Amino acid sequence: MIYALAFNLSVNLILGLALWLTWARERSQGFNRLLGASFLAQVLATPAYLLWRQSEGLLHSLGGFGLAASGALSMLMMVAGLRDLVGRPLSWRQATALGLGLLGLLGALLDQSIAAAQGSGAALNTLLGVAALRWLWPHGKAERLAGLSLVLIGLNQFTFALGGEAALGLQSSIGAALRMLLGISLLHAALRRSSLESRGLRTQLHYMTEHSHQGVLVAREDEPLYANAALLELYGVASLAEFKHYQQQQPASLRASALQRRRAIISGELPHAHWEGERRRSDGSLMRLMFSSWRIDWADGPAEHLVISDDTERYNATQALLHQATHDPVTGLPNRSALQQRLRELCAQARPFGLIWLDLDRFTLLNEAYGHATGDALLRAFGALLQAEFTPQAQTMHLGEDEFALLVTAGAEPALLHELTRRLRARLARPFAVDAREIYIDASIGVARFPHTASDPEGLLREASAAMHEAKQEPGSAERWAEASPRRSSSATMLAEQAMRAGLKNAEFELVYQPKIAAAGGALLSFEALVRWHRPSHGVVNPADFIPAAERTGLIVPLGAMLLQQACRQLSNWRAEGRLVLPVAVNVSPLQLHDPSFPAFVARTLQTFDLPAALLTLEITETAAVRDADQACERISRLNELGIKVALDDFGTGFSSLNLLRSMPLDAVKIDRSLIEPMPQRTASAVVRAICQLAAVLDLKVVAEGIETQAQAEAARAAGCNELQGFLFSKPLSASAAGDWLARQPEPALG
Repeated sequence: MIYALAFNLSVNLILGLALWLTWARERSQGFNRLLGASFLAQVLATPAYLLWRQSEGLLHSLGGFGLAASGALSMLMMVAGLRDLVGRPLSWRQATALGLGLLGLLGALLDQSIAAAQGSGAALNTLLGVAALRWLWPHGKAERLAGLSLVLIGLNQFTFALGGEAALGLQSSIGAALRMLLGISLLHAALRRSSLESRGLRTQLHYMTEHSHQGVLVAREDEPLYANAALLELYGVASLAEFKHYQQQQPASLRASALQRRRAIISGELPHAHWEGERRRSDGSLMRLMFSSWRIDWADGPAEHLVISDDTERYNATQALLHQATHDPVTGLPNRSALQQRLRELCAQARPFGLIWLDLDRFTLLNEAYGHATGDALLRAFGALLQAEFTPQAQTMHLGEDEFALLVTAGAEPALLHELTRRLRARLARPFAVDAREIYIDASIGVARFPHTASDPEGLLREASAAMHEAKQEPGSAERWAEASPRRSSSATMLAEQAMRAGLKNAEFELVYQPKIAAAGGALLSFEALVRWHRPSHGVVNPADFIPAAERTGLIVPLGAMLLQQACRQLSNWRAEGRLVLPVAVNVSPLQLHDPSFPAFVARTLQTFDLPAALLTLEITETAAVRDADQACERISRLNELGIKVALDDFGTGFSSLNLLRSMPLDAVKIDRSLIEPMPQRTASAVVRAICQLAAVLDLKVVAEGIETQAQAEAARAAGCNELQGFLFSKPLSASAAGDWLARQPEPALG
C-alpha cells in the first residue's frame, strides 16, 4: 500500500508542477495554473491520510482536517480550471462559496467515518467528471479524454468506500494511472491551444505584412531574406532576387553605411534606428523614403527588420510649399523671407558679408505707361540679368514689388562691393528688351556691410534700406553706403519707446534718493527722488537715455504720476517705521505741469498717504516754466495754496530769465551743474554769486547740484548757496540706504 500511495503522490506532484510550469511559460493560459494547483493539492492527501491513521488525538485531527482540505481544494481548483479552460470562469464569490461548501461537507462526513467521506467524495468527483465531460466535449479529443478520465477517477474512489482500507492500495494505483492520463490530456490540450494561438499570430502577422502599405524587409549582412509585396512594388522589382540585384547596383558608400548599421542593430549595440533619405527606383525615378529598423530572430539567427514608408508625395508637397513661401512668384527668385533667413545664418557664422539693396526708380509710372504685364516681364528680365552677371559672386533675391538684393557672402571687401555696383550701374546705362520694346531703367542702390554697418539681420536690412532711400534723392542710378550710427541710435530710441510701455505695466521703474546737505554745518536737509529704469536684458538705464523719449511720446505723464505716488508711499513707510522724515523733491515734467488737474492729483496723493504738504517739494525745469508762463504761474500758485513748495530746476541752462524768478511763486532755485563744474574758477564763482544775491533779494533758497569736489563745495558755500547736492556727499541711494541716513539724524531739519 505504501508503494501505491508513494506512486500516487509522485504522479500528482509531477503533473502539478508540469501544468504550473506550462502556465509560467504561457501566462495567457491561466487554466494551467488552476489545474496544476488541483494536482498539487491532491499531493497533500497522502501525508494527511498517514496522520489520520495515528491514534494520538492531535495528529489524528490534523490528518482529518488535511484530508478534508486536500479534497475540497483539489475539487475546487479542478472545477475552476476546467471552467476557465472552456471560457466560463468562476467568479471569486462562486469559488469562495464552492470551496467552503466542499470543506464543510467533507469535514462533517469525515467525523462520521472515513468510508462515508470517501464515498461522498467519490460521488462528488463522479458528478464533477460528468459535468466536465459535458463542458469539454465540444472542444476536442484531448478535452474529451480529460473529462472521461475525471469520471473514471470518481468511480475509482468507490473502491475504498466498498472494499475498505484493504482496497486502498488498488485504488491508489488505479487512481495514479487515471490521473496520469488526465494530466497528459490536459497538457496536450494546453500545447494544442498554444500551437493554435501561435499559428494564428503567425497567420495574422503574415496577413498584416503581406497586405501592408509599408515595405517590410528582413536582411542579414548583404543578404535580403524576406521582402513583402509593398516593398517590391515600392522599388519597382518583381521578386526578392531582383531586389537583391538592385541593392548590389547601389553606390558603395550607401551599401557600406547600411552594412555598418545592420551589424550594430544585430549585435545589440544599436537598439533601433530611424532615418530618411532619397533613393532611386529600378526605373531611375527619385523617391523620398522613411526607414525604421530593429533586431528580430529570423529562421536560423538574428536579422534586421526594416519598415520602409514612401514619403515622396508629402515631401514634394512640403518642398513646393517651402519654395512658394521663400520665392517670389513673378521672378522665381528667393524672396524677403529667404533673405532674412539667410541673414540670420550668416550673422550667426560671424563672418563678414555684404548686402546690396536695389530699388527700380519710377517703376509705378512704368506700370501705368506700359501695363503690369510689361512690368512683370521687366522684373523677370532684371532678375535674370542680376543672376547672369553676378553669380557666383552674389546671390540674387527679389524682395517684392521693385526691390531686389544682392547678397555677397565671399570676399565682401569694399573694393569688391564697389566693383559690383560699378558694373551694375554700367549695365543699367543700356536698355532692356521687353515685349519688343527697349526700356531704360534706373536703380537706387544702398550698400551695407556686416559687421561694420550693423551686427544683426534687422539692423543690416534697415541700414541698407535707408542708404537706398538716400540714393533716391539723386538723379539717375545712384548709390549710397550705409552709415550706421545716426540711424542705429534712432532705431534704438524707437525700441526704447516700445519697451517703456511694457516697463510701466511691469513696474520696472523705481526711485533712488540723493541727499541735499546744508551748506552751513553739513546737516541732511532733504532728498531728491531720481528715477531709474531696470530694463530687462539691459540693466539699469540712466534717465538721460529715456526721459526725452518719455516726454516725446507722452509716457512721461503716467510715469510721473507713478513716481510721485512711489515717493509719497516711501515717505509714508518711513513715518510708519517711526523714523525721522525729511522732505523729498520730485521732478515734474512740462506735460504734467500744464495739466489743469495736476494740482488736484497731487493733493489726492498726499491725502491717500496721509502726508503733510511740507514733506513734498516739486522741481520744474525752466522749459516748463517758460512754455506758457501764465499757465505755469497759475499751477504753481495752486500748489503753493496746498502748502507744496516748488523749485526751479536746472537754472542756467535755458532762458535763465531774471523776470522768471521775479514773477513765479517759487521757493527755491537749483543752479545747474554746468555752472558749478568750473568752480572755483573766478568767473564761474562770480556767476553763481550773482545768482545767489538775486535769489536772496527774492527770498529764494539756492541749491547747488553736481558738487563732486571739496573745492566746488567751498566755492559754492562762499558764493552764498544754501544747500549742496552731489557725489561728494553721496550718490543716489536706495530707499533702505536713505532710511539709514534718516536714522542717523538727531532731529528734524524742516525749512
